[in-house]
Amino acid sequence: MISRPATHDDLERVTDIMTSAFAEDPVWGGWGFPDRDRVRATDQRRAFWRYLLHSGLRFPWIRIAEGNGAATLWCPPGEDELTPAEADQLGPFMRGLVGDHCDVFMEGIELFEANLPEEPHFHLDLIGTHADRRGSGIGMDLLRENLGLVDETHMPAYLESTNPANLGRYGSVGFVVIGQFTLPGDGPTVDRMWREPR
Repeated sequence: MISRPATHDDLERVTDIMTSAFAEDPVWGGWGFPDRDRVRATDQRRAFWRYLLHSGLRFPWIRIAEGNGAATLWCPPGEDELTPAEADQLGPFMRGLVGDHCDVFMEGIELFEANLPEEPHFHLDLIGTHADRRGSGIGMDLLRENLGLVDETHMPAYLESTNPANLGRYGSVGFVVIGQFTLPGDGPTVDRMWREPR
């Protein structure tokens, strides 16, 4: 094993990993947090990732790689990313973070939700490698290991690719594109990808 389940003690480190990993992402680096002040936009992203990751810790499916250079967040079959209370608070939380952009942001979140497959699956919400470990292969090693764990459950896996540069990487481990959707406010296109269990 190159990874372990994250605990609440890992929350800040995993938040750091995701904040670094998605800094230049077309969706989460730009569209989601368009503030021209880069420091403020980074702080907004960090707060959003912490919100999601804190909720994800209720499952044993946040995996952090040895050396703390990469992490994944999975949502298991039949579960939601957020608890009902957290989902109710997401809108006000985001309005406090991004102000008037909140309406566009929440419309985009609804598109992510509306495009989830109906068939039970493991949902790879996030995979990220810290910028100081990028190019080392640790992210793909982590994903391959995670998929081995998912395969043991005989369940398929689903992800949304927010960066076209990653399609080949996901394809190399068995994911295929099953559709797309475009985010509001002249946002980027998101690819929907599916992988049958092996």
